[in-house]
Amino acid sequence: MARIIYEYIAFILFSLLIMHSFSVIAHSKKLDAKKPCKRFVLYYHDILFNGTNAANATSAAVSKPTKLGNFNHGMLVVFDDPITKDNHLLSPPMARAQGFYFYDMKTTYNAWFSYTLIFNSTEHKGTINIMGADMMSEETRDLSVVGGTGDFFMARGIATFRTDIAQGDYYFRLEMDIKLYECY
Repeated sequence: MARIIYEYIAFILFSLLIMHSFSVIAHSKKLDAKKPCKRFVLYYHDILFNGTNAANATSAAVSKPTKLGNFNHGMLVVFDDPITKDNHLLSPPMARAQGFYFYDMKTTYNAWFSYTLIFNSTEHKGTINIMGADMMSEETRDLSVVGGTGDFFMARGIATFRTDIAQGDYYFRLEMDIKLYECY
């Protein structure tokens, strides 16, 4: 009798699993690169600490570049940068970008970013996690949106970087065109 009950429960669980699998397949969304579910353009401002600008600096090198080439290879920078809706540094921040980047090429400027956009405004609350290679010699670069919380719960998509301005090693501004394709 116990074996019959066990087989019956196994059959019910298997049936539920199959029905759930078909339900997920039937309701899965098709991604359309031309139609993100959310899209916005933000500006990322980075002011590197140079030894004299502690009041204004938003980032600091925590390791020195190696002597491998002339492109800061090996330098690691940790940041807490303002994110604005327009390209003005003194505009009210819409979010903060907190994370790091490091220069990872000997033959040209190239960095790898990993950071979280932290929103705490009347417009948005939550986070967006972004990571990937910033090949600075390219006009635009796509980094992956790998997750989020709050208004951006489990977000997936692309953050397209475009250098808006670069002033030596100590200030740069990026335009970030963020397109989310999975929104919950």
